Amino acid sequence: MKALATRAARSLRARARHVADRVGPRADEQRVIAEAADYWTSPTARAWAGNSHWREGIPDHFDRVGREHLALFDKLARVLDAPPASARIVEWGSGGGANAVAFAPRAAEFVAVDVARGSLDECARTVGSVCDTPVRPVLIDVADPESAVATIGPGSCDIFLCLYVIELVPSRDYAARILDIAARLLAPTGVVFVQIKYRDSENRSPHRRNYGRNLASQTIFPIDAFWQLARERGLAPEAMTLVPDTDLDKNYAYFLLTLAR
Repeated sequence: MKALATRAARSLRARARHVADRVGPRADEQRVIAEAADYWTSPTARAWAGNSHWREGIPDHFDRVGREHLALFDKLARVLDAPPASARIVEWGSGGGANAVAFAPRAAEFVAVDVARGSLDECARTVGSVCDTPVRPVLIDVADPESAVATIGPGSCDIFLCLYVIELVPSRDYAARILDIAARLLAPTGVVFVQIKYRDSENRSPHRRNYGRNLASQTIFPIDAFWQLARERGLAPEAMTLVPDTDLDKNYAYFLLTLAR
């Protein structure tokens, strides 16, 4: 009985923290950026490898993540007038390479962008185990993601991947910065494949504080709001689909975007 009561008390405390993190004023964005930088560049949290999608962190799901995302990309890309080129693929937030291992074999060069040096090294190692495509690592500062544009080269990207990232960023304004970067990097016929966590009929709201405890629900969009944001950033939505539930989480929406003409 004592053990049962202890578990119940812990559950109630966790629920109270969960509710408290969703109400009240949102933490200052610069503070959230600092918390995010600390979390991703100092891999001390127990769940860090899983949240970074290293094989050791999600051993039962690693191979399926990339395979399913590639199949979904191909499905959405059928709406385009011509198959997208793939000479240079850029992945924003590569983590340990769960997506890279599926997409890199199609590329002449795979550009892995991340805020953690360890993840870039792991991504390159993982890709090297499945294909000969060279991996170009680009390390960025959470506070200055725009620095990647000059490093990679404006207008040089055929496919820009951004998966399992937007829900982790500090705000919708920060998400807009990533879309700006994608638009600047895209070649004229390039495409963006981006995933968000969407607000559903339960009207679930993002967390407002405690980044490390709530990192996977920092930024949640109504689907129409993200569609409009992409248009405002010079990107044209071509197709989208919903994946309401997966083994890793729920409420995923995927968009295929091109440069607005």
